[in-house]
Amino acid sequence: MENIFSVKGKVAVVTGAGGVLGGSIANSLSKAGAKIVVLDIRQENLDKKVAELQGIGGEAIGFICNVLDMNSLHETADKIVAQWGRIDILVNCAGGNVPGATLTPDQTIFDMKIEDWEKVINLNQNGTVYPCLAFGKVMAGQKEGSIINISSMATYSALTRVPGYSVAKTGINIFTKWLASELAQKFGEGVRVNAIAPGFFIGDQNRAVLINPDGSLTDRSKKVLAKTPMGRFGDITELNGAVQFLCSPAASFITGAILPIDGGFSAFSGV
Repeated sequence: MENIFSVKGKVAVVTGAGGVLGGSIANSLSKAGAKIVVLDIRQENLDKKVAELQGIGGEAIGFICNVLDMNSLHETADKIVAQWGRIDILVNCAGGNVPGATLTPDQTIFDMKIEDWEKVINLNQNGTVYPCLAFGKVMAGQKEGSIINISSMATYSALTRVPGYSVAKTGINIFTKWLASELAQKFGEGVRVNAIAPGFFIGDQNRAVLINPDGSLTDRSKKVLAKTPMGRFGDITELNGAVQFLCSPAASFITGAILPIDGGFSAFSGV
């Protein structure tokens, strides 16, 4: 019987694959039988992740690639096609918040440096748009492929302290919908674009605002959990099944969607 959730043999490009989020998704897709192209800007991260994937029996290659440089992206796309013939999946994990763009509790929006605002907007918006253009062009030529962008709970309602990140991720939402419509209309139903919107997961970027030095929850964490019906933070691996589903034939009629993976945070009013 055919497995409609299968991604076996698919060539999956993961940007920021040397990081926690990209690394987890790359591992999951590899275990499901996909061939993984690891992209990262740091050679050490790249080599480590390729070795890890090959160590668990996966097929993996890696390239140093700057997601903010179109020439770098086009050159990388050509190398992938030359080696593996096609690109079936793109997961845009490069991104994240910028420390200077996160306001401290005693700061206001007027205290934020414009250069930090520009960094977080550029990293997240252009760091998603540019790979979509470079690798999406290959998919358009094939008339087949799946792009997954990373949205955020910061796009559903205003979260304090992260104005730049919120605006950047909201831009990704409308670009996801726009590109999904554009590619389906001009290149056929086989090219799909969707996004996942992770809820609250404790990682290196947000640990300091969610966990006190003594390991206890910060006031911000308590507010998050009070608005999360499941009453807990997510585990990063809980994103993997949704990504595989959206990349598989099971999601063949889904494009332009933004899927919350948040323990109910976006659904609950808090009352």
